[in-house]
Parts: sequence; structure tokens; C-alpha cells
Amino acid sequence: MLRVLMFLVPLALSVYAFIDCISTKDEDIRHMPKPLWAILVLLFPLVGSISWLIAGKKRHPAGAGPWQGGGRGQWVAPDDNPDFLKSLGEERDRGGDRGRDRDRDEDSDRDKNPDRDDDPRGD
Repeated sequence: MLRVLMFLVPLALSVYAFIDCISTKDEDIRHMPKPLWAILVLLFPLVGSISWLIAGKKRHPAGAGPWQGGGRGQWVAPDDNPDFLKSLGEERDRGGDRGRDRDRDEDSDRDKNPDRDDDPRGD
């Protein structure tokens, strides 16, 4: 089992580093051009992968938003997104909930008239 791990761990590290290298934007790569980093990771899997992870890519602090210098846009939940909440208010002002009100009225009519038969066949 240990022999398998000694083979799989460096292989997984090399695959991860290579995919990370080729999918990184050119402006986020440091010290050498992207093709040279990719060749280094492929020719020297262990040393190339470790050097790529340590020195090859500009790392952004975890959780840093674009306003804090992180550069990546963060996903925001709908209830925390001011644009989404504003669009809900505009939809309500336009009358976008009329369909829900109509369904609610039909349900209340059905509750008031329990003897009414809603069977469309008329049996």
C-alpha cells in the first residue's frame, strides 16, 4: 500500500500543478512564461510541481474580495445582493405578484364553499 501511495501522491500533485498552470491567467504567473512552467512541471514532476505551487503563481489571500485587493469576484447569496433585492422591489411595484394573489383568492373561495364539487367530469 505504501508503494502505491509513493507513486500516486506525486502523480496527483503533478496533475494538479499542470492543470493549475495551464488554467492560470498569464498576468497571474510569476518569474517565467506559462509554457516554460508547464514544461518544467511535465519534465520534473515533483520538483516542478512544488516550485510551481510555491513560486509560479500569484496567490490571493483567502476571502479577499475585489475591493480588498483580491481580484476575484465573490458569489453573493441573493438575500445579501443589493441588486437582486432592488429588482424584487421593482417587480413588486410593477405588480409581478398578481398571479399569486389570484391563486390565493381561488383557494380561499374553495375553503368557503366546501360543498362545491370541483370534479370537471360532472359525475
